[in-house]
Amino acid sequence: MNTIRTVALIGKYKSPEIAEPLLELAAFLEGRGLSVVIDPLTAVHVGDHRRLVLPLEGIGRQADLAIVIGGDGTMLNIARTLAPFDVPLVGVNMGRLGFLTDVSVDTMQDTVGAILDGQYVTEKRMLLQAEVRREHLRVMDVVAFNDVGVQKGADGGLIDLEVRVDGQFVYELRADGLIVASPTGSTAYALSAGGPIVHPSLSVLSLVPVCPHTLSNRPIIVSADSTVEILVVDAADARAHFDSHSHCDLKEGDRILVRRCSDQIRLLHPVAHDFYHMLRGKLHWTERPGR
Repeated sequence: MNTIRTVALIGKYKSPEIAEPLLELAAFLEGRGLSVVIDPLTAVHVGDHRRLVLPLEGIGRQADLAIVIGGDGTMLNIARTLAPFDVPLVGVNMGRLGFLTDVSVDTMQDTVGAILDGQYVTEKRMLLQAEVRREHLRVMDVVAFNDVGVQKGADGGLIDLEVRVDGQFVYELRADGLIVASPTGSTAYALSAGGPIVHPSLSVLSLVPVCPHTLSNRPIIVSADSTVEILVVDAADARAHFDSHSHCDLKEGDRILVRRCSDQIRLLHPVAHDFYHMLRGKLHWTERPGR
């Protein structure tokens, strides 16, 4: 990583409790001779009128490091925006440590100090590029970090989908929906739908049916170099969701295309970062029944 001179601090939206730790971290960074910038929403909620305020695109162009204070949801939103700029990200969690925000607010100064001294591990995470095509028109084109989901609507009726990978027919699916997840998204919605946990270093896509009518429709892992195509055969009240940050109402004949995005996320972790240790803690694998 290049020499760090400018650090961006980005806080969870509408969370006044981030003000104290964020301002403490800003003073710590400035004490090390670094410039600190913040985004407009963070500036409003922490009441900081001293430091340079830049929109996220400006942060992407000027910051050498971005520290996100909040939780995994905040990191997801910020990462999608900063990905084209290849700004390394550090996640500080205000509550229980997350899958992406693995630095405790109680130890953040020591941890950030170590990272600034070059003591860190780098992890690259893939993003998903998704588009919705209706006849000859592209009605939506969006980037997702976790997953792209096609789901039934409020009327509760099952939807019929036809799934192809690289143009090859896979199956017809009658279900509540289908999730196409990145390795990062394998521990999110896809996990609750019965999908596998995928190590973040792998370049794969998970196709996870949601409550399929035929129980033999199981999750499938395909190469991240593949293009997944989902044809809406019977829409009912179907919708496509992208990380839950945006959605698109679907019609019969719509096609949803999902592939690997050309941009990546670059996360910096403490040197002691251990994916399996994190899983044990988050999923309580070490707990015995009845304890």
